[in-house]
Amino acid sequence: MELVVGRVAKSHGIRGEIVVDVRTDSPELRFADGAVLTGRRPRAKDTQTYTVAASREHSGRLLVRLEGVTDRTAADELRGTLFVIDSADVQPSDDPDEFYDHELEGLAVRTADGTEVGVIAEVLHPPGGELLSVKAPDGREILIPFVTAIVPVVDVAGGFIEIDPPEGLLDPE
Repeated sequence: MELVVGRVAKSHGIRGEIVVDVRTDSPELRFADGAVLTGRRPRAKDTQTYTVAASREHSGRLLVRLEGVTDRTAADELRGTLFVIDSADVQPSDDPDEFYDHELEGLAVRTADGTEVGVIAEVLHPPGGELLSVKAPDGREILIPFVTAIVPVVDVAGGFIEIDPPEGLLDPE
């Protein structure tokens, strides 16, 4: 299974730098000078390898220069590219309250009284904090904030999470 460690948001400047939305706890390793990245362009099935020529933080974002990408046009072509790694290369976290996206995706979601809510389809990372995108049995998507007050129980080994939803969270729109 592939894990996304970054996504190209846009180009930056005229010398081929790209802005990367980071999806890893170790950007200093994954995007270090000389690191080889596997990238999948939007709507492409095959992957391509890229070598990091340089990376730096700028205004809270990661700017990366890749070998062979030397101008804005080439950088613009990479917009939306996902940088991926194999999940087998990732060590499990030592923190019992930290989870990788792939560990959560596919888990059953239920309330404390046992009511089935659905299955986690995806973990989203908007600026305000993580959201669990849950596919309900009726086909609806339910977005659940991934915070302890709402998700008090995560049992990866048991294959489920338990939620304590605030009023209205599970109601159809």
